Amino acid sequence: MTRDVRIRRIAESDWADIVTLEAGAYTALGLTEGRAVLESKARVSPATCFALDVVPGASTGRPAERRLGGYLLALPYPERSYPGLARREEVVFHSRKLHLHDLVIAEDLRGRGLGRLLFRRLAGGARRQGYEQISLVAVGGSHTFWSANGFTAHPGIADPGDYGPGSVYMTMALAPDRVGDPAPVGGLLSGAPSRDEVG
Repeated sequence: MTRDVRIRRIAESDWADIVTLEAGAYTALGLTEGRAVLESKARVSPATCFALDVVPGASTGRPAERRLGGYLLALPYPERSYPGLARREEVVFHSRKLHLHDLVIAEDLRGRGLGRLLFRRLAGGARRQGYEQISLVAVGGSHTFWSANGFTAHPGIADPGDYGPGSVYMTMALAPDRVGDPAPVGGLLSGAPSRDEVG
């Protein structure tokens, strides 16, 4: 599948598909944000936000058009804080912490390691740009997955009014590696495919 995948920066033409993917992942949790809010998060840090293109029929030999199969939004954010869901981001924070706000893979493409590819791109780029830590707010029970993959929970920081009941603020240190594209402390993501590609 990886030869049929391309990770790139988000383009203006991606936003309608991103909004559709985001709604599919988060509507049931009551956590959708809307296009303007999502765009604002990417606008403050375009180098840490990615689109994932796939060619679904390429491996079968059938002609197919490239489509948006997922996206990732991350932005620098102060220690022990996170972006609000309904708030547009206008300030570029100068922080050593990068906040992974959104990672969504289309439902029909989950379980193929595409979320892992997006996360590896983020972690490798974050290291090269001098970030020391990645944070996120785990929702929908995904905190157990993120814990198993090197993230540490910090109870009491995430407001359930912002991200829903059971939301957990988590961080992972980025260990510098002198060779290649280093892995996060705790290793690369692994776990239940349905959980590793939304959160």
